[in-house]
This record gives sequence, structure tokens and C-alpha cells, in this order.
Amino acid sequence: MKRNMLALTYRDILCTLFLCLTCTAQKLPGRDPNLVQSLFSRLPSQDLPAIPDGTEIAGFLMRDIPRRYYFIVEEDISPVTVTVTPCEAPLQWTLALQVLPDQPCGEGSGESEHLHLQMDPQPPVSGESVELFSYRGNDVESYAAAESPAGIYSLELVSIERDTIFNIYATATPGSDQAYPKLPSDPRLGVTFVRHTSMSLVWKPSPTISHLQQPAQYCVVINREHNYKSLCAVEAKLRESTHSKRVWWPDMDRGMPESLRLNAMVNRPTFSAQSTTFSAGRQGEIQKTCTGTKHVFTVSQLRPSTQYYVDVFIVNLLTNISAAYIGTFVKTKDEVKHNVLELKGGRVMEIPIKPGASRTLQYRPASSHHAVTVSLHSCYQPVHVQIRQNRRLVANQHVEGVKHFQFVGKPKARYQLRLKADKTGRTLLKVHVTTHRDKQPFPSLPRDTRLKVFDRLRSCSSLTVAWLATREPNKYCVYRKRVTDRENPSELQNHCLDPTTRSKSEKVSCQYFSGSNPQKAVMTERVEGLEPGTTYQLDVYVIGQGRHSVKYQSKKVRTRMTC
Repeated sequence: MKRNMLALTYRDILCTLFLCLTCTAQKLPGRDPNLVQSLFSRLPSQDLPAIPDGTEIAGFLMRDIPRRYYFIVEEDISPVTVTVTPCEAPLQWTLALQVLPDQPCGEGSGESEHLHLQMDPQPPVSGESVELFSYRGNDVESYAAAESPAGIYSLELVSIERDTIFNIYATATPGSDQAYPKLPSDPRLGVTFVRHTSMSLVWKPSPTISHLQQPAQYCVVINREHNYKSLCAVEAKLRESTHSKRVWWPDMDRGMPESLRLNAMVNRPTFSAQSTTFSAGRQGEIQKTCTGTKHVFTVSQLRPSTQYYVDVFIVNLLTNISAAYIGTFVKTKDEVKHNVLELKGGRVMEIPIKPGASRTLQYRPASSHHAVTVSLHSCYQPVHVQIRQNRRLVANQHVEGVKHFQFVGKPKARYQLRLKADKTGRTLLKVHVTTHRDKQPFPSLPRDTRLKVFDRLRSCSSLTVAWLATREPNKYCVYRKRVTDRENPSELQNHCLDPTTRSKSEKVSCQYFSGSNPQKAVMTERVEGLEPGTTYQLDVYVIGQGRHSVKYQSKKVRTRMTC
């Protein structure tokens, strides 16, 4: 595995080249040993970092202090490729060629949108140094020439902003190395959907995976600052957030003893393509997640109404070299804001809710350590209620009729009520919250709130109705209303409707009741003065000590036609 950069001395380079000449695994051109010795004599006497052929190496630069690297091409008309990847800051780098003695020199054919210095049309003089290519910036930039002359290629790099790290890759056999993963013909990222806390991404598969079947995987990077042009820039940013001190790279100081430099190289942190978790909300943090061979990914736990920058990299798992898709940026949707209604203790509030809609209420008791009682009265249809105490869910159920909830007080407790209406009809809810347990506005109802009319006691002019009462001493009032088959007294279906809104002619009677045994708390009332063969709606209201009434289920009944 050719992964790490070795800082080689003059003797190391000499030994390495002689070993390679005798190696059968990689065929090198058969040159005269005197020519090779002449090549070495042109290298400076100081330690020279060499770039191994076909291996990406890492390096470190101090600001405004140039570093120089060398690699050797011994055969004329060789394809040469050099790629420099800035990881943290822009670089100025220049590639030059020192031609071997008494050898013809070909012309480079590399193309670039940046400053590309071609060699003179005339062949250079033996031993002359010619500048081939120069670039300044933070893009991943390459020099490529299909037919390059033999010689010593020197690469000089300068960091123009701050201390930084970088990667270098050089090869004279680009066709056989295939170190960099291949990008598809359309390397753009697609966004299938965007919501207020999530987004879904898709991209075309890399030929490295889909056709060449090489071991590789995709890594998705998302952040709130900018797009990243290389994976090493992402890893540098991740390293900054996990290490308080800068990593000491082994070639940072040429004066460091060889044993310490090799030890630093062995213990240098490496970065795998495994998933990295993060909190997507804070500025500057990065999420890096590798998806294997899947080219569809959904990002969640994002902030609403926030712009995120998204990048995808394809990583060669054998060489750990990566290639970048074209990054994009996406803004999440605005959060659906719910109008929060503030509740006041000891006061009954009527909350209308549209079909299928929801309302959010909030209560902050003045004495938060006291027990809190929440009373709900559903006027029409059942309502789904969720109650949270300091964001913890403490109640979650449907409420029909009257329901009381009691909670143990906690310091600085806050209560949030979320009311969800059914889609079938209108909803009206009465809400009351208090820290005084003995002050309940709504009277309690029995579990069975139906009215029963005795058929045997039904005549042409009278009816007898019965209902269940409760233990508490309450006042019960019976009302009647003549209705027709075409008439729909929907307003009377409002269980919160106060009996004072009814006509005096509809009132039958009122009576008080309190019983110790709920099973025997049965009340009856005889309704007289009715017309034969007529339909009536019967209603029973219970009025508690708080003077708020609750209505039982209405009952329609028809008097007999003949008696």
C-alpha cells in the first residue's frame, strides 16, 4: 500500500532507485548506471522529500516558507501527471523540469485554465531547468502531459495565507494506476425534496463502482459555511474541532532528528471514511456520513429556514484517494409556526378549532411548585389533547365531555396544551387551568351521559326521562323543544351551551340532587303538556358550584299518536 510520504535523504533516494532497477514488479527504463549517477549529482546535498510514483502523500507548509519536492522520470516520451490538493488554505505551486544530460527533450501537452507555462519551442539545453506549470489558489489542480521528457521534476509549494496541509500525487503511468475514482459524465447533485428539518439527495453512480467494480464508497458532507473542494479539507476541519493542538507532520521540520520524524509519521492521525456524527444546529460544524455504494441519502435534524452546503465525494478504499462531485447548497423550508395562546389561571376560555386543525396553549403558573389542575370541556366532538410539563409528555388522549387532569407541581414548571380537532365537523373547547384544586368551574358528569325515555310511560301528551347523576351536589334542569323532521337544531348539540340561552317556554323544571352511591344516583322527570304524534328534543343540564353548565346527550322522542 502506497499511502504515507517518506522524507528521503540523498542516500535513501540512491538506494531506492538502484533497488527499483533490479525489481521485476515495476519495469524501469534501462539506462546506463553512469547516467543515473549523473542524475543524482544534480540533486542538492540537503534532505529532499521525494514523491513516490502513483502514491498520494501529505505534507505541511508554514506560511511564506517554500517547500520543494522531487520525482524522477528516466524515460523520454512518458505521460506525466501531477495533482496538488490544498486542504486548508490557498497554495502557490510551480512545477519545473531539469532535463537529463545528452537526452532529447519533448514538449509537455498538459492543458489548464490557469497559468500554464509551455516550454520553449526549441529543445532546452542539457541540464537546463524549465518551468512547466504554475498555479495559485485553493482548487484541486493538475498538470498532465502525454509525452514528457526524462529528467528531474521539481515541485515548489508556498502557502500564501497561513500554515496548512496539502496532498500531492504524481505518476508517470496514469493509465495503469487509476488511483483517483472516476466521476460520472454528470457529476451534479440532485435534491428530491426539502422540508423544514430534512432534505433528500441523489447523484449519479461513479463508474468506479458501477462498471469497474472497484472497492469505493460515497461520503456526504453538509455544513453551514461553504462547499468543500476536497475531502482532505473536510477532514482538516473535523480535526480542528477534535484536537486543540495542530498535528505535527513528519516533514514539517527538516532539522528534526530522523528517528523522531519517523515516529511522528507512524503515530500521525489517519481519517477513515466512517460516519461522523454532529449537531447540525451550531455554526461551523460539519456532518460527514459515508453511505457505502448507495447514491441516495436523506439528511435529517436540520434547522428550519437555514442554508446548508452539500458535497459528495467518491473514495477509493484501496488508496484512500477521493474525487469530488459538484457541490450544491439548499435552504430548508420555514418552520410552521403555531400561534401560542397564553392561558390565565382561574379563567374559562373558549377555544374554537377548525376541522382537522390544531391549537397550542401555554400556561405558566405564578406559583409553579403548586399542583395544577387542567379542566377541558368538549362542546361538540371529541378532541385529541396532548399536555406537556417542561416538554415532557404527561397526558395524551381523546377528551369527550368534561375531563380533569391533575399534575404535581414542579419548580419553574411550564405547561403546553396541544389540541387537535377531528376532520368531521366543528370543534369548540372550554379550557380552565388553576392551582386551586377546590375551584373547579365544570361539574363532573357520569361515564354514561345518555338520556333514557321509558316507552311504557310514553303517552300522547307526556314522557318520562331518566339520567344518571353524580355524588356532588349539583342542580339539574330539564328542557324540551319541539322539532320537525326537516329541522336540524345543530346549535342544541353544543354541550357547552348555557341553559339561560333557552326560551322560558322550553324549560320543564330544575331540581337539586346529591347522592353517596353513584350506582343508585338515578334521577327522573315527567314532561307533560305535549302534543300527540309530535317529535321533541329533550336536554338535561347540570349546573355546578362554579355556575358553569354541562349538557347531557340530547334525546329525540315522539309522543304517541293515539291513546
